[in-house]
Order: sequence, then structure tokens, then C-alpha cells
Amino acid sequence: MRSHSKIFAFVVLAVGVLLVACGGSSDTPPGPLARHFDDMYIAAIPLDQKQSVVTTQNDWSLAKMQNAKAEADYNESTTQLSIVRNDQKAAKLGVDSALSNKKSAEASADTNRMNQATRDLHNAEDLAKAADARVKYYEVYREYLRVVLRHAQENMYWREAQYEVAKAQLGQKNNIAPKGMSYDAFAKQESERNKRASSAKDRVESEKRRALSARDNWLKAQETADRENGRSQNLPDPMGPKAAASSQ
Repeated sequence: MRSHSKIFAFVVLAVGVLLVACGGSSDTPPGPLARHFDDMYIAAIPLDQKQSVVTTQNDWSLAKMQNAKAEADYNESTTQLSIVRNDQKAAKLGVDSALSNKKSAEASADTNRMNQATRDLHNAEDLAKAADARVKYYEVYREYLRVVLRHAQENMYWREAQYEVAKAQLGQKNNIAPKGMSYDAFAKQESERNKRASSAKDRVESEKRRALSARDNWLKAQETADRENGRSQNLPDPMGPKAAASSQ
């Protein structure tokens, strides 16, 4: 019976390690703050003493807007990825059609048709390679946006924690001591959220490099396909330079 317990414990541990390695349970979104300092405790304090409270509240408001933008960008990437995958399917159908045409040309023994069909197949294959690289780019880009969103979430809660610290410190300075409240707990909460936000920011830079690398691979494949086909498709590039607004 004891050996069974050991085996079970080992399996649980192994699963836990696998989840961490794959970004599983340890990669869950941050939850709300555990501690809040009620605004009513400092409502009567003069405004000229609340500069830190006002500043941190504004920082929190900005972080909430940044989080909303990151969430909207991530959600939009779902549609973008679906579109490029459809383009990938179309490119593969183009290869299939070019193969059929090549077989038909070979059967005709017409040299001109055979040469043209070979060129068409080569061009279709280049377009398919570019489409594959584009899908990979968008997949990595979407993962980058997910990490950006995670950082925005972590940063939003960190800014809120700073706001709660500012209120608690103001209350403590004015000898306001609600029953059962620990002022040190607010500082500890802010420190923990700061570390989480900092760690999430480091991941953003790493994922951005991966996305830019995938973008470079796509651009090279697309340039080759465009050159071979004699036309530029001017496809959307989410990480490309933004067009400057024209002056009126």
C-alpha cells in the first residue's frame, strides 16, 4: 500500500513539473488583490495631503486602459490568424492545381506547355512556402500578444497595489487604525505584485524577439515568392512600421 502511495506521489510531482514546463497551472492569470484600504477612512483628510494617492490612482487608471488595449489586440489576433490560415489553404490548392496542370502538360508532350507548367508549379510552391511562413509568424505573434496581455494584467494589479499602499500610508500617517488591519500587509502585497509584473515584462521582451525572428523568415520567403511571380502582394504585417498619417 505504501509503494502505491509513493508511485502516486511521483506521478503527481511529474505532472506538476510538466505543467510548469508547458506554461500550465503556474501560468494562470493574476487574481484580484487580497487587501484593499477603504477610501472612507481617508475621505476627510485634506486634498493637499493626498498627492501620492492621486498619483498612484492615475497610474492605476492608465494601467487599466493599457490592459484593455492589450486584451483587444489579443482578441483581434484570433481573427487575423484565421485569415492567414485560409490564405495558406488557398496557396496549397494552388500547388495542387499547378501539379495537375503539369501532369496534363507532360501528357500532351508539348514542350512549351511543359516548361510553362513547370514554372507555374515552382511559383505556386514558393507562394505556399511564403504562406506557411506567414502562418508561423502570426502564430508566434499571437503568443507574443498573449504575453503582452499577461504583463498588462500583472502591471494593472501592481499599480492597484501601489494605490492601496498610498492610501494605507496616508491613513497610518494620520493615526487611522481600522480594527484588524496590518499596514505591513499592504507593503508586502505591493512587493509581491511588483515582482510578478517585472517577471512578466521580461517574458515580453523574449517573445518579441521570437516574433520578430518569425517575421524576418516570412518576409524573406514572401520576397522570393513575389519576385518569382513578378508581383508584390503587399500583405498586412502586424509588426511592420506603421504608415505615417498624411497631413491635410
